[in-house]
Amino acid sequence: MKSLPYREGSWFAVPLQGGGHAVGVVARRAPAGRIMLAYMFGPKRDALPSLAELETLRPEQAVRRLRTGDMALLNERWTMLGDSEHWQRDAWPMPSFIRRNESLQRAWRATYADADPAKLDREESVPFDTPGLESDSLYGYGATELLMSKLLVTPPAN
Repeated sequence: MKSLPYREGSWFAVPLQGGGHAVGVVARRAPAGRIMLAYMFGPKRDALPSLAELETLRPEQAVRRLRTGDMALLNERWTMLGDSEHWQRDAWPMPSFIRRNESLQRAWRATYADADPAKLDREESVPFDTPGLESDSLYGYGATELLMSKLLVTPPAN
């Protein structure tokens, strides 16, 4: 089996619509690849940042924490920026996510295995209006690019 070109602590750049980049770090990866947990950061960057600049970013500064596919890293659509020299896995935890059913007005907290963001560990019913959890979604690379573009690209002023 071919080794993956990234690991936990690998930083990467995601192209945004209209130019520029968001950056992210791999916080977890499925043992065989395909799915990873990424902490995603703004602001929109016109130039790729240095690894030293990225090393100053902290988990609480992330604009999103999401489960996403790794195809864009494998096919080099997303630029690898380097591996963190002082990666501390415990500082970048696997979050819980929320799945809502609008028509039923019900919600569930989804918890994935710490060692595998592809493996659902537990699901429990929670109040529909539970705040502070990311949506339980698996983003392809196109969806990740669209989401980050919407979050970071400021519309022109009138």
